[in-house]
Amino acid sequence: MLVKTYCAAVNGLEVTTVTIEVSMNPGVMYRFTGLGDTAVREGRDRIAAALQQTGYKFPHGDITVNMAPADLRKEGSSFDLPLAIALLAASGSIVCEELERYMIVGELSLDGSLQPVRGALPIAIKARKEKFKGLIVPSQNVREAAVVNNLEVYGMSSLQDVINFLSGRQAFEPLQIDTRREFYEQQAHFDLDFADVRGQEAAKRALEVAAAGGHNLIMIGSPGSGKSMMAKRLPSILPPLSLAESLETTQIHSIAGKLGRNATLISQRPFRAPHHTISEVALVGGGSNPQPGEISLAHNGVLFADELTEFNKQTLEVLRQPLEDRKITISRAKYSLDLPCSFMFVASCNPCPCGYYGDPSHQCVCTPGQIARYMSRISGPLMDRIDIQIEITPVPFKDISKAAPGEPSEKIRERVVKARQRQEERFRDHKAVHCNAQMTEKMIHQFAEPDEAGVQMLRMAMERLSLSARAYSRILKVARTIADLENSEKVQSHHIAEAIGYRQLDRGDWAERGI
Repeated sequence: MLVKTYCAAVNGLEVTTVTIEVSMNPGVMYRFTGLGDTAVREGRDRIAAALQQTGYKFPHGDITVNMAPADLRKEGSSFDLPLAIALLAASGSIVCEELERYMIVGELSLDGSLQPVRGALPIAIKARKEKFKGLIVPSQNVREAAVVNNLEVYGMSSLQDVINFLSGRQAFEPLQIDTRREFYEQQAHFDLDFADVRGQEAAKRALEVAAAGGHNLIMIGSPGSGKSMMAKRLPSILPPLSLAESLETTQIHSIAGKLGRNATLISQRPFRAPHHTISEVALVGGGSNPQPGEISLAHNGVLFADELTEFNKQTLEVLRQPLEDRKITISRAKYSLDLPCSFMFVASCNPCPCGYYGDPSHQCVCTPGQIARYMSRISGPLMDRIDIQIEITPVPFKDISKAAPGEPSEKIRERVVKARQRQEERFRDHKAVHCNAQMTEKMIHQFAEPDEAGVQMLRMAMERLSLSARAYSRILKVARTIADLENSEKVQSHHIAEAIGYRQLDRGDWAERGI
């Protein structure tokens, strides 16, 4: 007897429908074909124990199992449940009239209960696209998969529940959730707020400009100056995620297994802060079992590199191409993987080995040469991709104790959203450009040309401050964002002046001057 069940294989962001074919004839052999990895092949033992605990026996006979397409490698334990159902149906232990109308995924425990799987959301999207009537998933994944409309999604707790449902012994209701209501309710709730930050008005202004234009930013300052504290609050002032962005972001986290149990759509922009010991593969993605890296997990959000100068220099260099292209292609001998990685890159570091260069309350013991070598750990090409560079000094205790609470994130976010709306309108005819940071050279000349006074100021800054040539376009991009925050159509001289102030590391005498 031949029986087919349907499940899915996830490779990167691509989902392929997999047909599990079980042929049973008299005999004693068990054959498995279809390029299943070790976890897939070990599923036979898990299925045997689960069937015994559920009151069934593993079928006896000449059994051939094939997972089609046979040339696609299958990885993971999500094939346990559909294979168990196919074995029971092929042996005649259960009768399922509508087996071909459901896609089934799930890992089996030895007691017959179901364990969660990765990629439930993209699998649900694929099931709807392939016109399946419904999707059966472990109960821990049901809210994640139920985000997809026009598809019946059933969350099951055990193999017995699935058998009862497919054989018609027990009725189950598909889960229905109001995705939009839950999504918009959770968008404005942040645990961290800029109201907690006292002082540091210049740094907060720089972060606001960065958020408004999608600019990459680096903060240089001595320990305790508040760099990490402010960076962690950046998502609270970024524009809210759209439903399309949220769906794309949630898919990536689902595939990586980063969604919590009973999770639905991600409603807030991701904030990823990998440790400086991270490897290249962990940062960009890949591996023997290809997985999204930190840059893809930060898609539509923020990638924060704390203590940037402590990262391996070669690891940092792999960021150069993703920062420009906003996508990463990982090519290996056995696979090629395309992943999105459009993120804001925010970094912080100390200004010197001892950490106190420029700190008014501590004496720096580093020489200009040591400072220059320390900062040279960040390569010129990488620094070229960072639009805003600011120096931060600690706020004295007397000022912290007397300072009033800072401006709340909600008010800052309102200004950022209005600036982004102006940019969306400006770039409506350019599909790949959504904010000022993404402008090309041609677009800079079209949308960010300063007035005559601004041109003179920029020329003077380039000459007197020894600014590098690469700073020119970055200054104009940032100035365009500052003008958007003021609702100004033209880039004026005071916009240029503020933007020049955000290129402090480009000054040729940075390591030799006092602050």
